[in-house]
This record gives sequence, structure tokens and C-alpha cells, in this order.
Amino acid sequence: MSDSQKPSVRGWVVVLAGLGVNLLLGTLYAWGVMGKALAMQWHWTKTQAAMPFAISTASFAIMMVFAGRAQDKLGPRRVASLGGLLFGLGIAASSFSTSPMLILLSFGLVGGAGIGLAYSATTPAAVKWFPPARKGLITGIVVSGVGLAAVFMSPLTQFLLAKTSIPTTFLILGIGSAVIILILAQFLTDPPKGFVPAGAASGPARNLPQRPDVEWHEMLRTPQFYLLWLMYVLTASAGLMIIANAPIIAKGQAHWEAGFVLVMLLAVFNTLGRFISGAVSDRLGRTTTMLIAFGAQAINLFFFARYTDPMSLALGTSLLGLCYGTVFTLMPAITADYYGLRNMGVNYGLVFTGFGVAGVFGSLLGGRVRDLFGSYDKAYLICGVMLVAAAILAWFLRAPKVETASK
Repeated sequence: MSDSQKPSVRGWVVVLAGLGVNLLLGTLYAWGVMGKALAMQWHWTKTQAAMPFAISTASFAIMMVFAGRAQDKLGPRRVASLGGLLFGLGIAASSFSTSPMLILLSFGLVGGAGIGLAYSATTPAAVKWFPPARKGLITGIVVSGVGLAAVFMSPLTQFLLAKTSIPTTFLILGIGSAVIILILAQFLTDPPKGFVPAGAASGPARNLPQRPDVEWHEMLRTPQFYLLWLMYVLTASAGLMIIANAPIIAKGQAHWEAGFVLVMLLAVFNTLGRFISGAVSDRLGRTTTMLIAFGAQAINLFFFARYTDPMSLALGTSLLGLCYGTVFTLMPAITADYYGLRNMGVNYGLVFTGFGVAGVFGSLLGGRVRDLFGSYDKAYLICGVMLVAAAILAWFLRAPKVETASK
């Protein structure tokens, strides 16, 4: 067996490094705690408190297109290093800001761009070391870091806010994130040219049609791209609406002061959803897994307004996190399934712009509805309908024909 075919320890090092980078990038998902502090201490409106999160996710998604192209050309190490620096700088610079506009620029625009750069370098690098039959599992492991981050970032942010101040909390989180990401980024590498992972011709993937490596402009000619993009918008909007407002929902809907617990539950089950959906979709298929997740999420949201005590709200939030997490495993995996691995960075970056739209719409939807009507009830119904629409689209989704997706 040649060196290129041996089971690679280096591949697992890349997976763990990508997981670690995403753990730090997941600071974004602890924004609910910071947003609550801004609303209570600096008297921001609910919409103002949600805006930095919204702009960050939009900047994140837009940068993913350019970052994906850059990591395809320059390699994951350089792109992730630059992303870590920008991400940390954006958060740290927020410590010198006192107005919504300045924090929109620092945390939102600069920090979001850093997330896009670093995040784009993790999954493509990792999946290239493993056979197609493990694509979903490896993707799930790497992206689970983003969801898991809030398990420790949420209580850490809560602790820092209690012990120091909002500016000092921004500074500590920014500097710490930048240093650790820079270290982990040095372990992100693509396999050598001609590398063939062990098991590439065995397992469930051996029966799949061989997919060409499709260029981004060819991908844009296929209707499957637009279906995936729209499904991303619909499904991510629903999850982000809850994530951006979780502590406020806990206090207003269930009279629960420990709203950061909801953020932690979202993180844990978001992570489980990413990990489990990867393994399940390798066996049941991506679209079947989508149908299950989107359907369960829709039902959950239709009942969400009835979760008026801590226990029911915790259970509903856990299910929401579980279903929401599946999107971030299934979308990159199905992009690679349909359009190949060589150009995955830029191809998935374009699909991921749907998350940017969801970041603005979903995170602002809850705050706007709350400001207008005094509760999130109508926002839950809107998001439930969006999930039903996504499930219908998934039902009709089919892999592009090879001759259609290639020259």
C-alpha cells in the first residue's frame, strides 16, 4: 500500500484542528448573552441588540465566497490564520465602542469577515483526507465545534460580564480567540497531490455515481444550487431567530432569569445535530435526513409559543438546536456530493450566502416582531411555515445529472 493510501494520522490532526478553530469561531453563538447585557445595561432596543449578530452572520456568509476561493488556491493554513486575526481584532475593537454603529462595524463587519475566512478553511481541508463514505461524519465532527462553542462561551461571557464590564469582556474574548485560532490554524493542511484515502472505493459511497469537480460558474447553471440556497435561507432563519433572542425569550415567555442556560442547551443540541446528521445521512441519504429534521423543526415551532415554563421551553429549545444543527453538516456534504471536492471552498461559499440572508432576516425577525407586538408568537408561526416550505423543497431535490453539471 502506497503512502498516499495509508490511513492518515495527519487527517485526524486536521479534523481536530478544524474542530478547535470552529470552537472559537462559535463565540458568535454566545451573542444572545451579550445582546441581553446591551439591552439591560446600555438600554439598547431589542432590534439594536440583535443587529451586530445579524451583520456578523451576513459578513461571515459574504466572505465565505471569497475565502473559499482563497483557500482553494492558497491553502487552509494561511486563510485560517488571517481569519483568526480579523475575528479577534473585530471582537477586541468592540471594547472601544459605545454606540450600536461602531459595534456593528467591529463585531459585525470585521469579526464576521474573520469568521468567514477561518470557517471556510476547516471543512474542505478535513474531508479531503477521508473517503466519500465518511464525508458526512467528518463534516459533522468539524462543524460541531461551532455549535459546541456556546457550551463554554455562554457561561464564560456571563461570568466576565458579572465580574468586569461589557468592554472588558469584548477585549478578553477577542484576544483569547485570536491567539488560539492562530495556533490551531498551523495544523490545517490539504493532503499531498495524488493522495487517495484508504477505503475510497469501498463502503456505501462505492455505489454512488462518480461526480466531476464542477467549477462555480457551472454550478450556478444547475437548479439544485438555487434549491439548496433557498433551503439554507428558510431553515437557518428559524434557528437564528431563537438563537439571537434566547435569553430574552426565556425571561419574557417563561419568566426564567437564567437565560444563558437556553444558550447552552442550544449549543449542546446544535452540536449533537451536526454530528448525528452526518453519520445518519451517510446511511439514509442527505435528503431523507433533511426531511426528518425540517419536519420536526416545523412542528416544534408551531407549538413554541406554548412553552411558558422553564422545563417545556428547555425541551423545545433542545429540539430546535438538534434540528438546526443538521443544516451545517448536510449542506456542505451535499454540495460536495453534487459538485465534487476540488472546488468545494468556493462552491460551498456560494451556497453559504443563503446563511447570510438568514442571518439578517432570522435574527432581526424576532426582535422586530417583539418590538411591534410584545411577544415572539407571530415570529414562531412565520418560521414554522418557512420550515414546511423547506421540507417541500427537500422532497423534490435530486442530484444533478453528471452531464448537466460538467462541460
